[in-house]
Amino acid sequence: MKALLLSQYQHLEVTDIPVPTPTPDELLVRVAACGICGSDVHGYDGSSGRRIPPIVMGHEAAGIVESVGSAVDGFTKGNRVTFDSTVYCGECGNCLRGDVNLCDRRQVLGVSCGDYRRNGAFAEFVAVPSRIAYRLPDNLPFQEAAMLEAVAVALHAVSLAPIKAGSTALVIGAGMIGLLTQQALAAAGCSRIFVTDVDATRLKLSKSLGATAVLDSGADLARELSDLTSGAGVDVVVEAVGMGQTVTTAIHSVRKGGTVVLVGNISPEVTIPLQTVVTRQIRLQGSCASAGEYPRAIELMSSGKINVKPLITAVAPLDEGPRWFERLHSREPNLMKVVLQPDTGK
Repeated sequence: MKALLLSQYQHLEVTDIPVPTPTPDELLVRVAACGICGSDVHGYDGSSGRRIPPIVMGHEAAGIVESVGSAVDGFTKGNRVTFDSTVYCGECGNCLRGDVNLCDRRQVLGVSCGDYRRNGAFAEFVAVPSRIAYRLPDNLPFQEAAMLEAVAVALHAVSLAPIKAGSTALVIGAGMIGLLTQQALAAAGCSRIFVTDVDATRLKLSKSLGATAVLDSGADLARELSDLTSGAGVDVVVEAVGMGQTVTTAIHSVRKGGTVVLVGNISPEVTIPLQTVVTRQIRLQGSCASAGEYPRAIELMSSGKINVKPLITAVAPLDEGPRWFERLHSREPNLMKVVLQPDTGK
């Protein structure tokens, strides 16, 4: 089969590799669409340490079931499906508690590190355990369904905050996850959602997706937010950048007793204003991947309550993958999500 192989850092090539043989509990999926994640771009240049060549990357995907393992129930050939990026064991203590994103034997599609190597979905076919797969409604196009992984991540982050009808929120970072989190907050009942970023184009997109107000993070953000919330601060802040400055901004923007959900993780370590956290009784909540939010993500996307169309910059053949990776790696302006479509000849 045709696959996009990271043969060495910053070098992708379209090559032929064997079609994976599914185990009894797996599905063989003919990939219809696979999105390029920011983590793939960091893997492309080796900065993440989690895409050690040679590896077929890609974990944001959807397609059609080609064959079904002998122990699989609930799926048949021809089903339209998507699948979680996390391959969890289903047996460890965290899995039994429902925290499958924290599985002790967690693997991620398209990742190779010191512990494991698992090819991903930048290929004509991928094999995945049936327990991480979900049926897709007919009204959800494959290129949009490839965004479900990111939507599930946003929904998981929002689920970790005590949101009630009428809550106010701030999203720091209007990238892919930030813009999806904005929509997830609205779906959860937030009445006023503010979004901040340094990029005017992304803020314009945020406003078009329903943000109450968009704020330039380079301006006097604290004063603007204070004016918008009568000096109290917002109930919830979702920090979707992961840098020291933006984490500090999040802490100073939330009300007393409020919650800061930390999603971004660019910096491995940050310094926080500890006295502010303690004396204002602020809850800091980390958020990792997703844990069972796919059905809700499918529901919200298929109903139009979460709109991913404006976030898709391009849909391109798999053969054009190397060029799109180069453009994303060079931080070309105004690129959001690029979705690659393998051509299976069918």
